[in-house]
Amino acid sequence: MSRLSLSSVPRPILWTLGGIAALTAIGLLRLYWPFGPAKAEGSPAPLVTTLRVSPIEVADRVSFTGAIGARDEAALSAEEGGRVSELHAEVGDRVRRGQLLARLDNSLVAPQIASLQASLEESRANAAVAEADYRRAQAVAAIGALSAQEIERRGAAAIAAQAKVKVVTAQLNEAQARYRRTEIRAPFDGIVLTRGAEVGQLASPGGAALFRIGRAGGIEMRGNVAERDLPQLAVGQRADVRVTGVAQAFPGKVRLIGAVIDPQTRLGSVRIDLVPHKDLRPGAFARGEISVGAALRPIIPQTAVMSDANGNYVFIIDDAVTVVRRSISVAGSRPEGLVVASGLQAGDRIVVTAGPYLRVGEKVRVAP
Repeated sequence: MSRLSLSSVPRPILWTLGGIAALTAIGLLRLYWPFGPAKAEGSPAPLVTTLRVSPIEVADRVSFTGAIGARDEAALSAEEGGRVSELHAEVGDRVRRGQLLARLDNSLVAPQIASLQASLEESRANAAVAEADYRRAQAVAAIGALSAQEIERRGAAAIAAQAKVKVVTAQLNEAQARYRRTEIRAPFDGIVLTRGAEVGQLASPGGAALFRIGRAGGIEMRGNVAERDLPQLAVGQRADVRVTGVAQAFPGKVRLIGAVIDPQTRLGSVRIDLVPHKDLRPGAFARGEISVGAALRPIIPQTAVMSDANGNYVFIIDDAVTVVRRSISVAGSRPEGLVVASGLQAGDRIVVTAGPYLRVGEKVRVAP
């Protein structure tokens, strides 16, 4: 077998094979050495915009949400079963203490009262006759006109007649109490917040409230505060409350701070005492803010703050113009940015934009 030599191969074929080998070598070089010195030196560093941290005096505020409600409310339900026969109040009506709001059907109780009143008069008359007989018997006891046994019998009859009067009186009082319980009356001066009663509706003891009455002159906001903010609150602190659809803020004061924290939501309660106003309607959604002091804190743009599983953080450019991660704690927000509670110092250069495209330790260029 003859051996193939390069001299016997045509030159065009050799050139083609050499070109393929050269391209293969370049491809392997780029595949296994993509970040060589020539590439690193030729690629420009990312351009970023930075901001120098300069703390300013910021008023610390605790924000919360809740609803407007009457300071004292009473839910009025039926104490006696029956159908609603009359209504004398509507939602929004101002009522006085003892004013009749509704009446239940009393067609069964009223005749009982009349019957017991007649029985009481009869019992009193019988007691009077028995008492008179006993006194006459005692008057003639000295001359022996009546036996001792007869005198004792008349005395016992007088006592039984008086007891009968007491029994009928108690029965009459019970019937009158049942009659009064068919009348739903206002427990105090106030305003009708809701009305659940309708004529013909069957009401029963322990059932749904027929009326809700709010005490006149008392209005408040009932808010839910984050667990971390509760220690900063104190009774008497000034608060600003806003309701949906109303531009003005309503001033108030902290009246009560809840003693417990909901284990599910991790929220505590706070009640803000407010001055009554026509726009403060019970049930309205409200937002509140309480000023709890002032401190020097940085305010940075929202675009500079990023979050992951470890919390909030920003990128800082150090003296070597490299990217450094810095964890921060956000205390709140303002129209001009986010208030940082901790993690930044005066003079730090934070990356304002392009943060998500940077890597820790990467060299960057800072825009003027």
